[in-house]
Amino acid sequence: MDYGWLSLIPPLLAIGLAFLTRDAVFSLAAACLAGVLLMGQGLAGFPELLTTALGNREFMWICLVEICIGILVAFYQRSGAIRMFSSRVTRFTTNRKDTQTLGWSLGLFIFFSDYFSPLFVGPVMRDMTDRSRISREKLAYIVDSTAAPVVCIALITTWIGYEVSLIDDALKGIEQLSDVTAYSVFLHSIPYSFYPILAVTFVLIVASTGRDMGPMYAAEVRARAGQVEPISSDEMPALQGDTLEPKPNVPLRAANAFVPIIVLIVGLGVSLYITGKMELVDEIDLTITKIIGASDPFKAMMWASFAGALAAAGMSISQRILSAHETVDAWYGGARATLFGMIVLILAWSMADVTGGLNAKGYLISVLGDSLPIVLVPAIVFVLAAVTAFATGTSWGTMGILMPLVIPLAWAVMSVHDMANPMGMHILYSSVASSLAGAVWGDHCSPISDTTVLSSIASGCDHIEHVRTQMPYAIMVGVVAVLIGTIPGAYGLSPWISIIAGVAVLYGVLRYFGRKAEDSV
Repeated sequence: MDYGWLSLIPPLLAIGLAFLTRDAVFSLAAACLAGVLLMGQGLAGFPELLTTALGNREFMWICLVEICIGILVAFYQRSGAIRMFSSRVTRFTTNRKDTQTLGWSLGLFIFFSDYFSPLFVGPVMRDMTDRSRISREKLAYIVDSTAAPVVCIALITTWIGYEVSLIDDALKGIEQLSDVTAYSVFLHSIPYSFYPILAVTFVLIVASTGRDMGPMYAAEVRARAGQVEPISSDEMPALQGDTLEPKPNVPLRAANAFVPIIVLIVGLGVSLYITGKMELVDEIDLTITKIIGASDPFKAMMWASFAGALAAAGMSISQRILSAHETVDAWYGGARATLFGMIVLILAWSMADVTGGLNAKGYLISVLGDSLPIVLVPAIVFVLAAVTAFATGTSWGTMGILMPLVIPLAWAVMSVHDMANPMGMHILYSSVASSLAGAVWGDHCSPISDTTVLSSIASGCDHIEHVRTQMPYAIMVGVVAVLIGTIPGAYGLSPWISIIAGVAVLYGVLRYFGRKAEDSV
């Protein structure tokens, strides 16, 4: 059934309610209910929708990953590892600029998971930013902008296997590209991922200059006056709850902080290799590119995060930092801390099912038209991915929807314009990158995004205030990425020139329009 413009009602309702009610769960639930009613399934369709999400294998792996990472963070808190890490890195922070730059550096260090990154960097940096009178909104921005934008362009992450598998499936339908590997297409697309690259760079610019604009500037002025947390009239004890404080007088050992992370990183690499080998058991000519491309990123991250959690638990028990009972309590506390994120995940995946059932993507594509100017294909792909991810709150879902369409569409337009050759491959690379970058932008800005919610919780910041203060920065970086990166790149301009120019423009805008909060206190 063709629902036409009605297919956009659920995602638009979710966005509107999120801003009006300041509650992502209520907004998503209401939008999902509206969707099943539009599809004629009645009230009974709502629990059926949730059951579908809960029965999805990939969704269950992601839930288990989030639980294991929550448990790992709990052991970091209870064993004193986060306190140790904070005390060790404090020596490198002599002023607010150093503190913010350190948060940026930690975000780059935790490059392998957009879930673990905010859950680690937020608690580590929170005391330091509070002492420096840096707003929780700024901390949440730093945490969020060094999570997904970093993970999506790093070379060994859970994202890569997923992205490469999508690219590989799309390439199979194009005979002329039969000898092109999916991993090589991904590698060539990285320089065209202008939004992730510029978003991460802009965080460093903001941190090093000490300047801010718009709502973030107002939040920083408030923080300099001594109020680092957003002023909220709503008490949410169930969400804010008690925190897992470290035991008193525990030894602050560096190994307790670094060993579990090393176990997780090594475990991730090994797991990606093993799952890829298991998938290609009948293949003879194996390369690391093929193996990683065939790996199961969901299962690999689950194994790795579980191994990291076991390592943290084992070290806590072996050093007698925690008793067996306290270990179980920390395990439960870490799992409980992920409950809100799990609820959002369930509703976000259900929302993706709703938009898929209503064929919202088909309507959006039909509105854009079947015939596209070749130089605008990457930019239109970016916008389409951004809108879809913003409405659904999931970058993975957006890539899964668009990548199978983007690569054949780009190749078809290239063929029409006689550019389906090595000289025109930059259009394909840029289109692939734009699908990824647009999805990250939408996920980064969406108030119903799981990673945005995790960044708010980990930073102790009101969720809507985080979205409200971060969005102007994200919009500005997104506009610069499209106008200075994506469009000129489609004309053949080197992406490295665009990146340098984009950084210069962002620095100039912040330098001219930005102000230092200290000057107003």
